[in-house]
Amino acid sequence: MLTACGGDDTGSDKPKGPEAASTRAEEGKSQAPAPVGDDESQVLNTIAGKDGIEVVVSSASREPGGFITVKGRVKNGSKQIWAAVGWQGTEQELVSNGASMAGSSLVDQQGKKRYLILRDTDGRCLCTKFEGLQPGTEAPFFAQFPAPPAETTEVDFQIPTMPTATIKISG
Repeated sequence: MLTACGGDDTGSDKPKGPEAASTRAEEGKSQAPAPVGDDESQVLNTIAGKDGIEVVVSSASREPGGFITVKGRVKNGSKQIWAAVGWQGTEQELVSNGASMAGSSLVDQQGKKRYLILRDTDGRCLCTKFEGLQPGTEAPFFAQFPAPPAETTEVDFQIPTMPTATIKISG
């Protein structure tokens, strides 16, 4: 079983002022708080899925502790509520994660290795958990994975039901 910890959760690195309320509201929809500090306007790759669902990957950063955090936004361009059906993956431990990024993975083509989503000791993924995304709206996401070797600078980001996207790792 893989585990990871993200330091203390005292809130000292959280935004202050008007942005704080919207950040807390967005974080409330995920299993664990997403790391802060990435530029969401950056686009590493865009993944167009079925029925108007689009994933925009804005960062893939190496973090202290030997893991990578992938962040971005999911856009619902469909005419119905989207619930990330199938994204939780089929692995027994992950099925209970519900509408989440739990089934996503990174593939290091150079090292010929797949990295599965990190999870806590209770089997919850270290990733965003979605609550029905309304048509025409978008939501931020994050997903954390074990880091490939430092010489690996590019990986394939895979989400069940979506095409694969190649992304560059920073840091």
